[in-house]
Amino acid sequence: MGRAVSLPISTPAYGAARPIAGIVVLVLSSWALSTLDASGKWVMGAGVPLLVLCWVRYVVHLLLVLGLVLPLRGKSVLRSVRPSAQIARGSVMLLATLSFFTTLHYLPQAEATAINFLAPLIMLALAPWVLKEPARLSRWVAAGVGFLGVLIIIRPDAGLDPVGTLFGLLTAFLFAGQYIATRRVAVDDPFTTLVWSGAVGSLCLTVILPFVLPSVWPLLAGLNVWQWLVLISTGFWGAVGHLLQIQAYRYAPASVLAPFIYLQIISAAALGWLIWGQFPDAFSWLGIAVICASGMTIAVVEWRGRKL
Repeated sequence: MGRAVSLPISTPAYGAARPIAGIVVLVLSSWALSTLDASGKWVMGAGVPLLVLCWVRYVVHLLLVLGLVLPLRGKSVLRSVRPSAQIARGSVMLLATLSFFTTLHYLPQAEATAINFLAPLIMLALAPWVLKEPARLSRWVAAGVGFLGVLIIIRPDAGLDPVGTLFGLLTAFLFAGQYIATRRVAVDDPFTTLVWSGAVGSLCLTVILPFVLPSVWPLLAGLNVWQWLVLISTGFWGAVGHLLQIQAYRYAPASVLAPFIYLQIISAAALGWLIWGQFPDAFSWLGIAVICASGMTIAVVEWRGRKL
C-alpha cells in the first residue's frame, strides 16, 4: 500500500486503447495518493502513532478493495500463482510504508515525494543483478543523474531534518525493492497483487497492534470526529489511488503514462503549501526537475529499446 510511486516506469501496459483517458485517470490517482500522504502527515501531527496510522490505512484499504473486487472477480482473485513472492512483496511494501510515513513526519511533503522518485531509477540500475536483465549504461547514468537531483534537494543549506532525509533515502531503496518484487508477481492479476499486499500488511500490523494499543488508547480516545475521519480516509485514498492507477494502465501503455507519473510532485507540493505553507525553494525545484528529467529520459530510452 504504498505511496508515491506505486508502479515503476517499466511496468508493462495492460492495454492501450484510450491513452487520453489513461493520462487523466493517472493524474487523478496521483492526487488521491498525495491526499493519502497529506492525511497521514496531518494525523501524525495530531499525535496518532505511526503503527496505528498504518494499521488503519491498511485495513480500511483492504476492506474497500475486497468489497469492490470480489463481486466483480469472485474468489479466484484471491489465488496467487506465486504466494511466497506475494508475501515477500507485501512485507517490503509494509516496510516502505512505515519508512515513508516516518519521512513525512520530518520532511515537507514535496521533498519527501521527490526523493521517492529515485526508486524506479535504483530498480533499473540493479536490474542486471537482481532481475538478470542486460546491463545498460543508460540505466546507470539515469540513476546517477537522479541521485544528483536528490543531493540538490537534501543539500546542507536546505534546512531538511537529517533523520527525515535518511528515512527518505531508505524509503527510495525499499520502494525499489518493492518494484523488483512486483516484477516477480507479474504473472498474477494486478487486483490479486493489490489484495495480497493489503492482506500481508493488515495481518502483520494486527499482530503487532495489541502490544502498542494499551499505551496509545488514551490518545486515540481523545481524538475528535474530524481527526478520526481524516485517519480513516487514509485507507480510502489509498484504495482509490491504487485502483485508479491499475485502471490507467489498462487504458494506456506505460510508455505513454511514464512522464505523467511525475505530476505527483505537483500535487504533493500543492497540498504541502495549502495545509502547512511549505513550498520548495528554487534549488529544491531544480533538484526535482533533475530527477523528473532523468526518469522521463530513461522511460523514453527503455520504450525505444523495446520497440527495436
